[in-house]
Amino acid sequence: MIALTQYLIKYALLLPFRESHGVLTTLSDFNFFLLVFATLCIAAGGYIINDIHDIETDKINKPNQLIINKHITEKTATTVFMVLNIIGVGIGFYLANGIGKSGFFAIFFIASALLYIYSTSLKQIAVVGNVAVSIVVALSILLVGIFELVPAMNTNNNVVQTTFINIIKDYAIFAFMINLVREMAKDIEDIDGDHNAGIQTLPVLLGRARANKIVFIISLVPIVAITHYVITYLFKQQLVVAYFLILVIAPLIYVSIKLFNAETKAQYKHISLVLKVVMLTGMLSLVLYNFILK
Repeated sequence: MIALTQYLIKYALLLPFRESHGVLTTLSDFNFFLLVFATLCIAAGGYIINDIHDIETDKINKPNQLIINKHITEKTATTVFMVLNIIGVGIGFYLANGIGKSGFFAIFFIASALLYIYSTSLKQIAVVGNVAVSIVVALSILLVGIFELVPAMNTNNNVVQTTFINIIKDYAIFAFMINLVREMAKDIEDIDGDHNAGIQTLPVLLGRARANKIVFIISLVPIVAITHYVITYLFKQQLVVAYFLILVIAPLIYVSIKLFNAETKAQYKHISLVLKVVMLTGMLSLVLYNFILK
């Protein structure tokens, strides 16, 4: 989904408006592939280090999905984690220097470090860990705007470039909100394993019922925000409005209703799956900008 979103931003949002709106991009097709590959390496590394530190909790929460110490050793997993991060950060360094913005390399380093710190300590702090992961998800989207649009900005195209950066920023905020709700719902789903491991997630600290109410309230935020966005910016495009109502807003309302009454592990797993689908349909809406910006 990360790769799909990044490719949609470049090839469905930016390049189609190169001639009509004067959008300038920086990276060649190959270098953009490297950007996506570097992002995936860091994301994959994040999953691996998380699995390493979740061995005990996953024995309870996801016994059928255990990989480390079942299919590969912890030592091998740690080696793969290190290799993936070296590749991801190394490519980030190469790309940043290639576009004359060496400081942009810090984004890859911060994302890698944040995922490591999340797995080793932040996930044990209620809500903080959820926010950290959601920030990294948002960064993977912002990354395209930062590398593609910012270096090509000049006095002549500043307004156009800024407009498209803002669109990308809005999608990053969308991803942050959806992922935050999903991460918090997953914490409630995984309460048993987290409690046994001494991880102080919100449901462990407050109990399932209270945490559920908080997640329910937070789940209303993206509904209100997206509805406001559609009314403010997209209301003239009936097709686009229908898309967002049916494939984004309606499923989010469904999630909130389900959250209000959720009690079992299976219900939270279902909610998590629906939110993943909403993330996908939300990102696929990038294709609609050919209609929105005509």
